[in-house]
Amino acid sequence: MQSANNRSIPELFSDALGQLAKLVSNEFELARAELAEKASKAGRAGALIAAGAVFFIPALVMILFAIAAALMHAGLSDPVAYLITGVAAAAVGGLLVWVGLSRISGDALKPKVTLEQIERDKMAAREMVR
Repeated sequence: MQSANNRSIPELFSDALGQLAKLVSNEFELARAELAEKASKAGRAGALIAAGAVFFIPALVMILFAIAAALMHAGLSDPVAYLITGVAAAAVGGLLVWVGLSRISGDALKPKVTLEQIERDKMAAREMVR
C-alpha cells in the first residue's frame, strides 16, 4: 500500500465514499435512537393522560351537577340550570381543544439533534470538497 501522501485519486475517492456511507449510516442510527426516545416519552405521557382522565371525568360530572344544583337553588328551573351548565362546560371544553390544537406543531416532533448533526456534516463535507 502507498503512503498517505502518495495515494491515488481513485483510492482517495474510494475512502471518501466509504466515509460518506459510514456517516449516513451513523446519521440514520442517531435519527432512529432519537425518534425512539421521543416515541417512548409520548407513550408514557399518553398513559398518564389516560389515567388522569379516568379520575377527572367523573369528578367533572359531579362538579357540573353541583353547579346546576346551585343554579336551581338560586331560583332557575331545572332545564335552564342544566342548559346553562352544559353550554358553559362546552365553551370551556371547546376553548381547551382549540388551544391544544393550536399548540401542536411539527417542531415538537422533529428530531432536532439529528437535524443539527446533519447540518454540521453538510458543512464538513463542503469543507472537505474545497
